[in-house]
Amino acid sequence: MNKDKALRLLGLAGLSALSGLPALAQDSSYYYVGLSVGQSQAKIDQDRITASLLGAGLSTTAMTRDERGNGFKLFGGYQFNRNLAIEGGFFDLGKFGFTSTTTPAGTLSGDIKLRGLNLDLVGTLPMGDRWALLGRVGVQMAKATDHFSGTGAVSVLNPNPSERATNLKAGVGLQYEFNPSVLMRLEAERYKVSDAVGNRGSVNLVSVGLVFPFGRAPQAAPQAKAAPAYVEPMRAPAPAPAPAPVAAVAPAVAPVVAPVVAAAPVAVAPIARRRVSFSAEQLFGFDRAELRPEGKAALDTFTRELVSTRYEKIEVEGHTDRLGTAAYNQTLSQHRADAVKAYLVTTGGIDGGKITVTAKGETMPVTKPADCQGEHQTAKLIACLQPDRRVEVEVTGTR
Repeated sequence: MNKDKALRLLGLAGLSALSGLPALAQDSSYYYVGLSVGQSQAKIDQDRITASLLGAGLSTTAMTRDERGNGFKLFGGYQFNRNLAIEGGFFDLGKFGFTSTTTPAGTLSGDIKLRGLNLDLVGTLPMGDRWALLGRVGVQMAKATDHFSGTGAVSVLNPNPSERATNLKAGVGLQYEFNPSVLMRLEAERYKVSDAVGNRGSVNLVSVGLVFPFGRAPQAAPQAKAAPAYVEPMRAPAPAPAPAPVAAVAPAVAPVVAPVVAAAPVAVAPIARRRVSFSAEQLFGFDRAELRPEGKAALDTFTRELVSTRYEKIEVEGHTDRLGTAAYNQTLSQHRADAVKAYLVTTGGIDGGKITVTAKGETMPVTKPADCQGEHQTAKLIACLQPDRRVEVEVTGTR
């Protein structure tokens, strides 16, 4: 019973923690189906069976138990966002049994099969780009089908009782994303069950399964080249040419050419600005704030370009599209801009005091409302709004 409470509380704690996170609005809503197979384990109540036989005037001399079975699940669900889904399905927990030898001479054999339907809330806590923790709680209606037989001194009055009962279930697990269309799960679940003769207990199921999302918005493709496209910096204007010499003529004497040489003007190079725009998917992947290898390579190229530049300051701006809440988008753009600054300082060796970070959120889109119509998240709308998801870096200095 203590294990039941611990597992249930663990599942509830996982879902409670996940419910406190803001719902992510990009690449997060989709339907899915799946299949899991694994091993189940129950506990045969030896003491109760012995007491039941003793009440019939029989003593138990030996008992063998089969407490392991093979189980599977067929399920489908809807992922509301990256943190919460609702899932329903059919499960079969396998078959368990026992055989008791008695005095006077006889045997009592029994087995039970458990299968039914479930409805769960599934919480997901992403851990990087591919791994995630799972927690689930739910209800399940299981049908227990028992079969008893006796030999010798043992007589069975009701050999095939059955019962349907609704109970709770809970579980935890890990999920790995091979690609947007195939996920793998490893889960441990506990099902509270009732058999057909008045006993209550639990069955554990450890399973591995595959999940197949469909209708999932594809990740927007990164820009064609990993290297950022640089905007040509402003160039200093060429200095004005010196005026032609002027001849001064003295009266009544032979003319002498006395050139008046004007001082050559000094060309002052104005402060130049260079603005670089990186696609958010190029740097981070869709709806992420952790730098990808391609993003690090693009920033490495940008850093090498700065070697020959005398720069005074670098401004980093994070931008998102309009999908999702304004508060969430503001936070996401801040995290992305902070990640770029951290990489430029730690890996690029740039003085952090010269870098300022600004989160623009969804306030400065590149696209126009007429270009990308709609409010509900679809693959077409996400792809159309791709230019809005970006990080812009502006360098102020001179060559």
